[in-house]
Amino acid sequence: MKYLLYAISAVAMLSALAACGTSTKDINEKNKAIRAEENRKDSLALKVATTPTLDCLPVFIAKEKGLFDSLGVDVSVKQMNAHLDGEEALRKNEVECAFSDLMRTERLKRKGIALEYVTATNAYWQFFLNAKERLTEGKQLGDKMVAMARYSATDYLATLAIDSMKPSNPVFRIQVNDVMVRLMMLINNEMDAVLLTEPQATTARLQKHKVAMDSQNKNIWLGVLAARSSRIADDYRQNQMRLFKQAYNQACDSISKYGLQHYAGIIKTYCHADDATVKALPRLAFPHIEAPRQRDIDRTHNVTWRTN
Repeated sequence: MKYLLYAISAVAMLSALAACGTSTKDINEKNKAIRAEENRKDSLALKVATTPTLDCLPVFIAKEKGLFDSLGVDVSVKQMNAHLDGEEALRKNEVECAFSDLMRTERLKRKGIALEYVTATNAYWQFFLNAKERLTEGKQLGDKMVAMARYSATDYLATLAIDSMKPSNPVFRIQVNDVMVRLMMLINNEMDAVLLTEPQATTARLQKHKVAMDSQNKNIWLGVLAARSSRIADDYRQNQMRLFKQAYNQACDSISKYGLQHYAGIIKTYCHADDATVKALPRLAFPHIEAPRQRDIDRTHNVTWRTN
């Protein structure tokens, strides 16, 4: 009898294990199918690499307010913290489009990567001196550190700023690609000078850091949304781009009509901005889709990149 009970128990355990095995297998197969479907949908979507900056706001609004959906275009917003990450995603064909700047994109084109400009953007950069270091003049930057991203708008603008300030000693350029890290290094007194765009620039101004140069005042507009030509070549992608541009323009019209404060929630979510920053944002124009100016493209030619 004892052995019979053991046998029954063993059969019950094996049955239970078999059932669990079948169940686990079914779950794994179901998860695999779900992932495959998600990958299929993602491959068909128009993928756009963004950064937590205000030049990307029309895309954030079009996504959150259903403008893309209303036009029947599936847009996947890939949030990144640095233009470098978007550049790498373009290189690897992981996205169709990426927000960037002309210094970066024209350099990519010279390296043989075919790009098209979807639109210029309203991005501008300000050069900040650290108030906690009591830096009030650019000539005090000798032997100090400035945070920027190599081979980019911030690198180019850093040269313009430093050359005009004429510090007595070399300035050390520190590569910090992540825009949020760049801001925090200024706030935490870890960097003597940084270049920032909005809304991070507003945060820096609220903390009384000195603006030593503003690219707007120099009539320099380097922000762009670029697309990998090979990724938008067929009729399906071309139609997506047409609808994307339509939604983008609608979002720009909405900003013009309602103002930035109307979209405070979206700005806080996508740009990691606090309430004080959002309330203090300057009035910004968001033009419709337009090509970058030739004069700004020409600025990218024959640039001498420096180490100090």
